[in-house]
Order: sequence, then structure tokens, then C-alpha cells
Amino acid sequence: IYSATEYITTKLIEEHDRLTTDKQYYYWRVKAIDSQKNESVWAVSRFFLDTTSDDSFMNMVRVNVEAVSVSGGANSKNICDITDIGNTTHWEPPPPGDSINWVEFELADQSEISRIWMLSNPNGKEGWLIDFYWMRSIDGLTWTTIEDTKISNNDTYRNIIDFQPISAKFLKLVINNYYGYAPQLFTTIFYSPGKPKPPVVPDKDYVLIIGDQLNGFTFTDLATHVENLDLNLKTVTLPHYMISLDILESLKPQPVAIIFSGNNANYPNLPMYEFNGGFEIVRNSNIPILGICAGHQLEVMAYGYTYAHSIGWFDNTIIDIETAKIPDSIRIVVDSPVFENIPNPFFGVEIHSWATSEEVFPMIGFELLAKSSYVQAQKIKGRMVFGEQFHAEIDIEANQGKPMIYNFLKMAIEERSGK
Repeated sequence: IYSATEYITTKLIEEHDRLTTDKQYYYWRVKAIDSQKNESVWAVSRFFLDTTSDDSFMNMVRVNVEAVSVSGGANSKNICDITDIGNTTHWEPPPPGDSINWVEFELADQSEISRIWMLSNPNGKEGWLIDFYWMRSIDGLTWTTIEDTKISNNDTYRNIIDFQPISAKFLKLVINNYYGYAPQLFTTIFYSPGKPKPPVVPDKDYVLIIGDQLNGFTFTDLATHVENLDLNLKTVTLPHYMISLDILESLKPQPVAIIFSGNNANYPNLPMYEFNGGFEIVRNSNIPILGICAGHQLEVMAYGYTYAHSIGWFDNTIIDIETAKIPDSIRIVVDSPVFENIPNPFFGVEIHSWATSEEVFPMIGFELLAKSSYVQAQKIKGRMVFGEQFHAEIDIEANQGKPMIYNFLKMAIEERSGK
């Protein structure tokens, strides 16, 4: 199945061609052929196939870092800067000659560590780490190498290193070799085995907002928007990496609805296993769900990462408004109470560069509700799981899609009361 625009072409692999071997490296190549039969050269990519990592919650907890020191260079704070817009800033020391580079982390508390996630330059090999290893210490003076973290001939910008749990107050990355003139490190996150504590929830009707930003917050002030609606609802905001189906089901009382927020980083730059708990909820919970922007995309990704894709450009209709352009209208294609008081067609505020793939909807049980040149609203058939690519929560006069969150929550309240 092909989906083509002037910017991007995608293909759903036929059943008999699909790779089923778990956790193996493969090479993929593709070339373009135009209407005149002219062919491009082959573009080749190496990828790691993991068919099980999004099946269930990661059963890990992020470990807080208190301080970072480096062998040289500036911007060491960028190494753990998970508030970074787009996850794009990095530490880069000056060319060190023959010296070994190192980065030392002091944890907020002595902790059990079992996973390290590392991001280097996602845009090319410059700065990728080739040979490196990690050390641990309790006092910052006596160091022991963590044998399972020794990496040689590394050829990726994103490393997920799992090992038997070790106790540490200090961790040190030792870099022996790298591509280019200096190593680069964009983000590092440490994990302990275990499950997060469930949040404290109010004893009245509330909405659970799951913040899908890398730092666990929301792209916009969703909580204020929801609480200011004339629906008498409270909110609880929880980071995506601190929620699972088990944690959700332990909440007393249960939320009236769940909203998954947007984020502002490309998925290849994120530890995607942190979204597993949200995927469990999308697939299994009977609580009404609304996904906004990235939350909308993550709904289909709960059934397969490749069911959302880059659209090839950054769609920002607020800029269109400011520059007096007329943005593409959104057309409602299925009449639904979620669109009450929304004209057809309508203008919705968009700030994104990814979209969901309509072509796979029949296969995963989704239906298209509204679209522009790509999917703008979707729903899982037979369930109250909605998605909107636009941002109904952005309060500007031109945003005609604003009623959608109110309509969804009103429907969720009626669902709760059995109407």
C-alpha cells in the first residue's frame, strides 16, 4: 500500500516480505524512479529490528542526576537537558588530541542502575562514539568498570545499554574513540528497575493528562484549559514514563477521561520504550481517550511504530496566520458529536511535522473522521478513543477546532453516567 505526496512516499510491506526475527540488525535500501524511468542511486540504511519492546510497560524508573562534570569543553548541562526543545543541544569538547574524554554524573541519590540510554548526533556521524565504557562509584573516588557497558565499533547515534543492576552514586562515561574531531553527547538518561508510585488523585471527577514531552510535561497548558471549561473537572498531569495499564487501573477513583499531550521532538531522538505504558492503555483501557498532536500519532503507534510518519515538512499554521497566508482547511468526513459547534470545513491550529497513516486504518481498527492533506481526526471503531492532529487547546480567535476537547469531555462524562 502506497501513500504519496510531493514530499514523502511510504509503503506497507507485504505480509510475506515482513521481517519477523526479533532483535536483529538489517540493511534496507531504496531508490527513486521518476515518470521518465530515471533512477537514483541506492540509499542504504542499517537498522535494528525489535518486535517486542513496545508490548508492555518498561518496569523502570528514571534516576535523577544532581551534577555533571566533563573532561573539557562547555555546555555540559546539555547532556542531561531533557527540557531541551527538540532534544537537539549537546556537549562537545574541543579537539582533545590524544587525551581521553570523560563525563562524570553525580546522581541525586545512591541508586540501583540497570539501563543507560544515550543520544549522540542524530543528523550524521560527526561526534558519534565508537569505543566507550561506563564506570560506577559510591564515593566518587574509587571506580569500577561496568563490564556489560563496554562498546566497541559502535555505529549508531542512539544506544540502549542494559546490564545487571549495580549500585552507584556516581557514574562515569569514558570515551576512547569517536567519529569526527570531537565526541558529541546530546542526552543521557539512567534507569532503575521497578515501578513508579501511582499519583494521588482527587476524590471528584478528574481528567488524567499524560505529558508526552521528553521531560514529562505537556506541549501546551492542557490542565488549565481543561479546568477552565464549564465541566467542573479537575486534572492530574503525569509523565508518560510514569504510567502503565496497571498503574491506571490502581487509581481510585478512575479518571473520567485520559488526554495524551503533544511533544516537540522527533521520535528517533526519544527513548520510545518510555511510551509503552501509554500504548498498553490505548490498546486495553475502556476509559475515553483523546490524543492531541503527538498523542494522536502515538495512538496508532501503539499498534506499530511505522503507522505514523514524518510529513516531510513542519506545519505551523500560527505562522500562516501571522504572515496572512490562508492555511488548508480541515474537512470533516464522518459526522460525530465530537465535532459539535465546529464548522465544516474548519481551521485548526497545527504545530507538527508527523502524521498518522490512513492506509493502515482498516488493518488496526481505526476510522478517519477528518482530514486535510493528511489525517486530522481519527477514532478506534467501537471505542471512545479519539485523536486530533490539530491543537484544540490553543486559545486564539482563529482556532475553529477549539470545541473538540469540550465535546470529547462532555461525551466522556455522559459515558460515565450511562446516558
